[in-house]
Amino acid sequence: MEARSVLIGVMFAGLAMAGTAHAQGVAARELTDKECVGRKTATRLNVQVGALRSDAGNVVITIYPGDPSRFLIPRGKLAQAKIKASAPMSQACFFLPSASDAYAVVIYHDADGDGDWDRGPGGMPAEGYGFSNDAPTKFGSPAFDAVRFGVKPVGETTIRIKVRYPSSK
Repeated sequence: MEARSVLIGVMFAGLAMAGTAHAQGVAARELTDKECVGRKTATRLNVQVGALRSDAGNVVITIYPGDPSRFLIPRGKLAQAKIKASAPMSQACFFLPSASDAYAVVIYHDADGDGDWDRGPGGMPAEGYGFSNDAPTKFGSPAFDAVRFGVKPVGETTIRIKVRYPSSK
């Protein structure tokens, strides 16, 4: 697990911080329960991914539970959705098991649609990415405390994440 954390840290090293957190000027379509990931519960999370540069490929949205030891590890996720990219904003919804837990979201824009998050020389990201709370990634992946958020006990919670692209693209 430490090796994975180091690798993730290297991938984000040197990336500039992104700007605002909102998909400015873009109206989101209301998603139906049938479009949501997971078994229906009273707690629903809507994730809006903004600042997409193109409609190419997919957006992968991964939800992690409130346990920091599960954050960013291969089998630590709670749920995942792969949706068709729709610039400038794509969205997905998830039914969550409990509102008492904290959650974290990680996204990436799989622009080439190969199902992998591409990396360039030195392990740096080659495709767009983002984190809940638009947590900064100045010198590595953000800490769990920077990305964690709570949800409403009943009903919908909506979060917005701005995609950050490597400066080389």
